[in-house]
Amino acid sequence: MSNEMQSADMARILRLLPHRYPFLLVDAVTDIDGYKSARGLKNVTANEPHFQGHFPDNPIMPGVTIVEAMGQTAAVMVGVALEMEDRNAGVYFMSIEKCKFRRMVVPGDRLELFVTTLRGSPKGKVWRFACRGEVEGEMACEAELTAMIVIPEE
Repeated sequence: MSNEMQSADMARILRLLPHRYPFLLVDAVTDIDGYKSARGLKNVTANEPHFQGHFPDNPIMPGVTIVEAMGQTAAVMVGVALEMEDRNAGVYFMSIEKCKFRRMVVPGDRLELFVTTLRGSPKGKVWRFACRGEVEGEMACEAELTAMIVIPEE
């Protein structure tokens, strides 16, 4: 593992995560500092399918999709740090705690997702992350996520 900050564009994300449209909820992950921290980016657009039924006259991004985007950012961070491209790893939520929503996220917003590892190591399967989502520096959501990473035997 290098000491340099890394990033993951869409091509790399697709090699790390099993998610695909319409449930791939992160567009890029930057500022990856090993498995310590990372910043995800989600460009929120009006053509996303959940906006058709989630308050169609006043579309807001569902909170569960914001939390999922934070989890996907964490998964990409760990995947990059552990060089898990093309290994068919699964990352599964175990708990979502201290989740609070502070601001609506709407089409046209650029949601920044900040993830910091609270617990986890390259040899372990269970990880815990402090996460927050912001739009233009304003807190939209925060939560602590616990997840299990499962890598199939090669």
